[in-house]
Amino acid sequence: MTKETKRQKYTIEQFENTESLIGVALSHDGTSVLYASDRTGVYNAYSTQLNNGQPNQITYTTTNSIFPITYFPKDNRFLYQSDEGGNELTHIYLQDETGQVKDLTPGVKEKAGFLGWSKNDNSFFYESNKRDERFMDLYEMDIETFTPQIVFKNQDGFQISEVSPNKQYVALHKSFTANNSDMYIYSNDGGLEHLSPHEGDVQYIPVAFDQTSNYLYYLTDEENEFLYLKRMNLMTKSIETVAIEDWSIIMAQFSKNYQYLIYAINNNGKVEIKIMNTKTGHFVEIDNLKEGQISDVTISHNEEKIAFLLNSSNAPDNLYVYDLNQKKLTCLTDTLNPEINRDDLVKADIVHFSSFDDLTIPAIYYKPHLNEGEKAPALVWVHGGPGGQSMVNYNPLFQYLANHGYAILAVNNRGSTGYGKTFFKAADKKHGEVDLEDCIEGKNYLASLDYIDEDRIGIIGGSYGGFMVLAAMAFKPNEFEVGVDIFGVSNWERTLKSIPSWWEAMRDVLYKKIGDPYEENDYIRSISPLFYAENINKPLIVLQGANDPRVLKEESDEIVESVKKNNVPVEYIVFDDEGHGFTKRQNRIKGYQAIKDFLDQHLKDR
Repeated sequence: MTKETKRQKYTIEQFENTESLIGVALSHDGTSVLYASDRTGVYNAYSTQLNNGQPNQITYTTTNSIFPITYFPKDNRFLYQSDEGGNELTHIYLQDETGQVKDLTPGVKEKAGFLGWSKNDNSFFYESNKRDERFMDLYEMDIETFTPQIVFKNQDGFQISEVSPNKQYVALHKSFTANNSDMYIYSNDGGLEHLSPHEGDVQYIPVAFDQTSNYLYYLTDEENEFLYLKRMNLMTKSIETVAIEDWSIIMAQFSKNYQYLIYAINNNGKVEIKIMNTKTGHFVEIDNLKEGQISDVTISHNEEKIAFLLNSSNAPDNLYVYDLNQKKLTCLTDTLNPEINRDDLVKADIVHFSSFDDLTIPAIYYKPHLNEGEKAPALVWVHGGPGGQSMVNYNPLFQYLANHGYAILAVNNRGSTGYGKTFFKAADKKHGEVDLEDCIEGKNYLASLDYIDEDRIGIIGGSYGGFMVLAAMAFKPNEFEVGVDIFGVSNWERTLKSIPSWWEAMRDVLYKKIGDPYEENDYIRSISPLFYAENINKPLIVLQGANDPRVLKEESDEIVESVKKNNVPVEYIVFDDEGHGFTKRQNRIKGYQAIKDFLDQHLKDR
């Protein structure tokens, strides 16, 4: 008997009983860390004392998920955000040290987002659409009276990036297309200055001010395929490059006292974090760090500790703290369900294949553990977007399916982020066409592997990826044997005309990337699977959140009803308490079990 035959198979309950962590914040004195965990089945706020590592649950929701944002600068009160059933109308809440909660942004249709603390720690900045549901205005709220004051009235569709430490400037960003944007400075005297006049497609994205408020740091792909970090002297307008890498820099921020500059690199499907000491120019090296991706990095106020999450394709996020003085790394959690042996999980590989026009397409590949001579069924996974990316993260659905013998190829088709601006724009006004051909070539790549059964390959995806599933089944009905559509767009005409009001600033960007439903309606209908549903002749399962504001439930209702007329197997699961994504454990268990049962019946065992 080979070693592979002894590998244990796990239930979806076992996979979902692995704890999921989101967000990290250190307390003002660096003794406690705040984060979200779904160990109760719904995300709640937890704190852990660094001296003992014991988690302490501090919110107790059983319905709407809670995601902590930050501790207060001088005490252990904290802010968190939550919405109603996944409707994305997030509010900012205050919870004090006695457990009392106050909604600080209580507007019925208000959507609010935390931006940061003021330099003197007496107030914080946030954005809200309560004045005009289309646009996010900038507010400052003092923490004595919790009275908001408007700082910048956003009437032209700007995105708010940063407020300078001296409160004199607000850095703004405006996108014209997904490939072209500008940055501006709003002054507290009411002036607005355009900082990036240019020609052609160039991104300018402000990310931070320096401690003196004299320099604005920003990301740009000017004369480069990838984003890199520059800074501008706001007085002289002189510009210098701060950091440039072989791949795009996707985030940059300073620690509270500006001793450290943190930036993230999207390196071929993996996120790398660099932490530079601004006084020495040297990078922090964290000893004994396991392989994986770091996220949610935060540095304590005294700049002696770094807290972060770390995951890999076969290990879920765990919470770590690194002591910069003692050079000591401590893991505070062990989130993988102890019933699961990590050796039974699958480590993903980054692979590449050639598409129909010889363009190289990257992908993340999960090869199941197979017995000698065994032929595996396979799935092409398509990420959300348009413009998203599959990365080498821990994914319980992937691990569950791989554990039960399915190979998964997460294709980063043209139009995906992370591979340069030329690759990113290569599917504009061609969605459901050239990117679908990339997915078909991904299927062909799988079929070329001698341990894959070429007659048992399906397609699966969520959101934009769900649209790609439907497009494959409607426009190329003989390519894939089954489809798994997770809240996917079926009718671009409806979706583009009914985008959430708070996306108004990005409406034209979407229209220029996908198509204008008012000016190019014939084209929009030509790429909408709903109008070609009679072509779908293979089994289909659809999962949908009833409160989804991005892909309305009608999108899934109508495609399901249309495909039923074709006399092919169709399954439909709706979660009444979810939106664009499934945050509750029991819903994920139900949905993922249904996906596997469907695949077992219509792909694996046929």
